[in-house]
Amino acid sequence: MSLTNRYGDFEITDPQALRALAHPVRLAILDHLQRHGPSTATQLSPHVGATPSVVSWHLRHLASFGLIKGWDGASSKRERWWQAAAKGFRFNLPDDAEGQSAARQLQGERFAQYAELPQQWLLQDEPRLDTQWRRLAGMADTRIVVTAEELRQIEDAVEELIAPYVQRKDHESPAGARGVRTLRYVMPEPGADESSPA
Repeated sequence: MSLTNRYGDFEITDPQALRALAHPVRLAILDHLQRHGPSTATQLSPHVGATPSVVSWHLRHLASFGLIKGWDGASSKRERWWQAAAKGFRFNLPDDAEGQSAARQLQGERFAQYAELPQQWLLQDEPRLDTQWRRLAGMADTRIVVTAEELRQIEDAVEELIAPYVQRKDHESPAGARGVRTLRYVMPEPGADESSPA
């Protein structure tokens, strides 16, 4: 597992790690640590819907794959603090059947985790925004016809464009900057020569 991509995302290749992360509580823990910084099991508990002892178990499991690590910056040493190993994570579809199954399981959990996010944003966050930010929010549903190589080039260009903002430290952000969550779904359609799964 490495951090060699433009975003500095944690790259997962091990099918066991993919399968381990394909759990709603673990995904919620990792998401919270990536977005909000270091935390304890007790602090994470209300955000991820599990008791502190269950959260502690999941934290140790995530740590065993290097996705999170201990944080030493806490002023109190009474509880163990954890931090994400990177701001995000990514994985490619492995070549072998076991890896593909694990990746599909993780992708399904991620889709489920984020399925309600736009509606929650619309009900809870959007009403609190000023007009300028409301106008910039929204979604696009654009169908394009491309080759696999062209799609790879598009994804690479988008990543190159966004990477400087992903890598910028909070203290380097200009006045008026705020967090913006960008969800992008890339869902190729099957071709006429590809049969439906059995």
